[in-house]
Amino acid sequence: MIGPLPPWTLAAYFAAYVLFLFVGRSVAVWRRTGVNPYVLPRSDDAHGYVARAFRFVLPLCAAAAFVPWLAPGADAWLGPFPVIEHPAARTVGWGLLIASFAWIGVAQAQMGASWRIGIDEARSTDLVARGLFRVSRNPIFLGMRATLVGLFLVDPSAATMLVLVVGEILVQVQVRLEEDHLAALHGEAYAEYRRRVRRWL
Repeated sequence: MIGPLPPWTLAAYFAAYVLFLFVGRSVAVWRRTGVNPYVLPRSDDAHGYVARAFRFVLPLCAAAAFVPWLAPGADAWLGPFPVIEHPAARTVGWGLLIASFAWIGVAQAQMGASWRIGIDEARSTDLVARGLFRVSRNPIFLGMRATLVGLFLVDPSAATMLVLVVGEILVQVQVRLEEDHLAALHGEAYAEYRRRVRRWL
């Protein structure tokens, strides 16, 4: 079982997560296609509302990851849950964080040029049904859910609990918005895919 790790480890994980899985992947898609894959809208509809909420969750994740390292003792402001702090929970949490990082990276690579952050209504993207998408219609979001649970188990606090609850709600809404978009875009091909593959696992 994993005992307490230096505070910088969670910060390093979060930095690598953002750098490789979002910034790096965005740059790779842009270089390959010339298309900016960041398409989170600022509109006043459901898509825009979820996008604004995601922008709220990211700083909370950063605070949970960096405050214990940059301001020792200040993590008490995040509302720690000492009753959940246990080596077994921490071990499971780190296992989820590492597994979700690898899982998301593989799913992003399998999406290739179709990968987006948000819903790209301006361009048609291919329906991806290979690799991890053969067992889950939304493997990237499934990995993100595992990340949120892992973050909470590694550093249980009111802040990480808030991130987990809000993030779970946003993911559930975003997935349904994206599935509606794909159904309209791909018609019967997506309907058949949806009959064959579960939303999560």
